[in-house]
Amino acid sequence: MSFERLIVEADGASRGNPGDAAGGAVVIDPESGNVLATAGVLCGHASNNVAEYRGMIAGIEMAHDISPDAVIQVKLDSKLVVEQMSGRWKIKHPDMKDLAATARELIGGSRVTFEWVPREENARADAAANAALDRKASYRLP
Repeated sequence: MSFERLIVEADGASRGNPGDAAGGAVVIDPESGNVLATAGVLCGHASNNVAEYRGMIAGIEMAHDISPDAVIQVKLDSKLVVEQMSGRWKIKHPDMKDLAATARELIGGSRVTFEWVPREENARADAAANAALDRKASYRLP
């Protein structure tokens, strides 16, 4: 099945900052509201910002797997990641520079936008990140 548009909700969680960290993401069909895929990615000992990037990257990868030509709207509750990926803020931290470069390479010529959302509107991605921390393992569904 091919989709014209997909929404990625992404988040990061760290227990301690830095501490045990994981990123989480869900891919949503904006027409039906159905969740098409969910992932949690362990990051080891990392900051919450690194975990946010890892969740975003996992979400974009899943969206590309589902529908490579879809326009992707990425929603995060991290203003830092949104502003950095939108090119409005400089990226100074070396780990985040590397992750942003990885994300940009993954995005390539795809049409991807970034939007900040309040934390309470990002509960599914937060739950995915915390599930990876609770399981002590990365996962992807389906």
